[in-house]
Amino acid sequence: MNIPLPSIATEAERLLPQRVAAHGAIAVRSADGRTRLRRLVQDGAAKIRMPRSDADPLEAVLINTAGGLTGGDRVAWQADVGPGASMVMTTQASEKVYRASSGHAEVAIRLSVAEGGRIAWLPQETIMFDCAAFSRRLDIDLAEGATALIAEATVFGRSAMGETVERGMFRDRWRVTRAGRLVHAEDFAVGPDVGAALSRRAALGGSAAMATVLVVGEDAESWLDRVREAVGDEGGASAWSVAGTGKLLARLYDGNGYGLRKRLVPLLGLLNGRAGLPKCWSL
Repeated sequence: MNIPLPSIATEAERLLPQRVAAHGAIAVRSADGRTRLRRLVQDGAAKIRMPRSDADPLEAVLINTAGGLTGGDRVAWQADVGPGASMVMTTQASEKVYRASSGHAEVAIRLSVAEGGRIAWLPQETIMFDCAAFSRRLDIDLAEGATALIAEATVFGRSAMGETVERGMFRDRWRVTRAGRLVHAEDFAVGPDVGAALSRRAALGGSAAMATVLVVGEDAESWLDRVREAVGDEGGASAWSVAGTGKLLARLYDGNGYGLRKRLVPLLGLLNGRAGLPKCWSL
């Protein structure tokens, strides 16, 4: 009997670094006046946990068990919110993007919300380390009558640890449609001379932390005065209507991640209504 021998990895193959390949997906529906889980997919380093709650919205906590990202890592998150359902999505901790020896880390997010549904995408900060390379894509498809609260914060180096980011690459792409019409699109790109680019007055003026907050829905414009008060002088907010859809956009910046979070926490708590801030967030 011929017994096949186990394959023996070459020296080059043994030296290849492991890469993260993760996919997490969640779908929810409304039943008996509550948002309930309909489908859950967890593959690779992607895990999703749902803290117990007696009321809407359902809260989903996204976890990357790899503990961070570096060049070549790929993570994808997907969510589908059914008619009349409501979900808040956050992360267990800040996502750290480390120095890349080759390639870039990539995170792709795809969110879909049916008529009358609501989603709040509120991950904790992404922390960029020196010489990190990172690309993020956010695609959101809202049906007529669906609403969304979207926030992303990025910190370039932890000032409390004496860290700065001089070189690297960061690409961020957002596309939001409602009833099939494009209502928000933006592309942010910086690198390879990150420190020099962010020091310009037209960028962050030397600040190391920034956040973008987007509200899409009929009542978005009604929040403008309260949002401007929460944002303060280091940032701004505007509201307008696009293709009959209300939209509010706020930008915040600060010298460090802690200062940014002190203003971002009350702002997100305000915009998320009675759901408040996800349990994972804390100062």
